[in-house]
Amino acid sequence: MKIGITCYPTYGGSGIVATELGLELAMRGHEVHFITYANPIRLDANFPHIHYHEVEVSNYPLFQYPPYSLALASRMADVAMSYDLDLLHVHYAIPHSISAMLARQMLSKQRRLPFITTLHGTDITLVGVDPSYFAITKFSIEESDGVTAISEDLRRHTVEVFGVTNEIRVIHNFVNCTTYAPDPEHREKNLLIHLSNFRPVKRVLDCIRILAEVRKNVDARLLMVGDGPERGPAEHLAAHLGVSRHVEFVGKQNGVERLIRRAQALLMPSEMESFGLAALEAMACGVPAVGTLVGGVPELITDGEDGFLEAVGDIPAMSNRATQLLTDASLHDRMATAARSTATTRFCTDLVIPRYESHYRQVMEAG
Repeated sequence: MKIGITCYPTYGGSGIVATELGLELAMRGHEVHFITYANPIRLDANFPHIHYHEVEVSNYPLFQYPPYSLALASRMADVAMSYDLDLLHVHYAIPHSISAMLARQMLSKQRRLPFITTLHGTDITLVGVDPSYFAITKFSIEESDGVTAISEDLRRHTVEVFGVTNEIRVIHNFVNCTTYAPDPEHREKNLLIHLSNFRPVKRVLDCIRILAEVRKNVDARLLMVGDGPERGPAEHLAAHLGVSRHVEFVGKQNGVERLIRRAQALLMPSEMESFGLAALEAMACGVPAVGTLVGGVPELITDGEDGFLEAVGDIPAMSNRATQLLTDASLHDRMATAARSTATTRFCTDLVIPRYESHYRQVMEAG
């Protein structure tokens, strides 16, 4: 198949999933064309069967805001015609679905160009429910030729809030279980890790507070991977709590699997997670997660078996769980093994990518 993929080319989960999906599809022999305003952060454009098409937006004095969605639609249509694409797969509803719909309409007299929208979370729970975007988000979902959601919780939320009646297929996030694998020889004792885009919803400051509590009993350290608006406040809090020397902020990184497998446990104290991709990547590396009982996380982590789930903001409980994982070797080994097993038996690429391929074929054949 010839597939066009559009996403936000950043460190956010939707962009990472879209990029990894494209790479996996390319490895299976499909021709994949990324259409976006910048090269996706994890994309190797030299990879076989991968093509990248930049969307350029002209900033005329007449425009107070550059019309990216229109430039994107035009580029989608152009790439679809030039490379005879079979379909478009857009990640994050706004504005990508609307742009894909416009591209479909632009080519309607010449050929059929179906598009699939994958809902990732904040496009529904945050952006979509904003009064300015509610109607257009609902419309974009209903106009899609296929819709997927990364968790059952997100699917249910979308139906309840937007009242859409077309099918929303749940296809969970995935992980390459060969790339993300345990490496016991390089695991560092008492090392915790956090990985995110450092937005407020990730509750990055809670990671610092958890470390401060854990250090009352264990000589623990914390590796903070990523960047965003909460990095500065987190650095200030670390100084205030006297743990600056025990926290390392490494910023945005590629090859995060090398960092994850160094840790003994992952901290994911998020206020909302539609799935919890960072936790899945950690679990594949045999690193149990201490997360929160929100959104789609319980579809990934079984509390007490392959990780721990606590209430949002419950620093004492999460600190206690992290301490247990650092100090109880048998508990850690049991959970690390279970976490790896969860990843390999439910979320490996060999299990999930064929579901996307099947959905693509169904959408293509529906016309």
